[in-house]
Amino acid sequence: MADNIYDEIEIEDMTYDETLQLYHYPCPCGDRFEIGLGDLRDGEEIAVCPSCSLMIRVIFDEGDLPGDDGGAGQGAVAVEDNQEPDDLIHWGWPANFLH
Repeated sequence: MADNIYDEIEIEDMTYDETLQLYHYPCPCGDRFEIGLGDLRDGEEIAVCPSCSLMIRVIFDEGDLPGDDGGAGQGAVAVEDNQEPDDLIHWGWPANFLH
């Protein structure tokens, strides 16, 4: 595996896609190296190119990563234990969605 490490790249030099929660960096083959935010939080440091066998090692500190939103994605509704589904406002969902 170490034979395929193309380079070591600082996370600040990578591009972060907020929607996909994915860091990427150009690969010499024309595609791009990719690594997910969750993988980085789990201690993974190797970004792979899906089109070739090259990999890069991502240099980062845990503090370099975007803040954790507690697991609720953008637009998520937090539900308290004592709430019934009918107590919630469902933006854009049909009224019978939960029934």
